[in-house]
This record gives sequence, structure tokens and C-alpha cells, in this order.
Amino acid sequence: MKKQRVVRGIPVEQGSGNVYADLGYPDSDTMLVKARLTAKIAEIVQRRALTQAQTAEILGLTQPKVSALLKGRFRGISEHRLLECLTRLGLDVHIVIKPAPRRRSNGRLTLSVA
Repeated sequence: MKKQRVVRGIPVEQGSGNVYADLGYPDSDTMLVKARLTAKIAEIVQRRALTQAQTAEILGLTQPKVSALLKGRFRGISEHRLLECLTRLGLDVHIVIKPAPRRRSNGRLTLSVA
């Protein structure tokens, strides 16, 4: 059950922390991971003041694909490809696989950015 409270007379419902789950997307965990990976890529591109053309060259993507990615349109790009983009930008990517807690029957996909 979602927590609800009233702020200045307006009912406010607390989100789950995953906007895609809150909106009812069936692949919400994957979408959140891809959004966070994309945000990290955009952060690096901005910090380095790279043009879209320079970014495309580094990432091995076309400039229109980079433009879409930097606007948050990541549906056509796999998580693997986004991870590869991060390594091309000079980051190490560490993947950890571990058992899910007993209270959950299924595992969960999460992302931690250092």
C-alpha cells in the first residue's frame, strides 16, 4: 500500500523510488537502470564539454543516436551497449551477481554508481 499524505490541502502519494514502476511499466527495473546509465553518460559528456560529434566518435554511435540518448531516449539501446559506452568514456564497470534474499522469490536488477 502506498503512503498518502496531504500537503497544503493537496493529496500527495509517496513514490516507490522508481518512476517507471509507479507509472506501471512492466520492465520498470530495466528502464530505471538504463535511465541511470544514460544519466551517467550525459554527466560525463557535459563535464568534458564534448560535442555530440566527439561523443559519437568515442562511443561508436551515430550523432543522431547520441542526440537521442542525451535527451533520455534510450529504449533502442541495450544495457550492455550503455555499459560499453561507459567503458569507452574511461570508466570501469563492475557487475556483481548474488543470491536474492529468501523473502523474495525473484532476483532484482539494481545499479549503484560510485
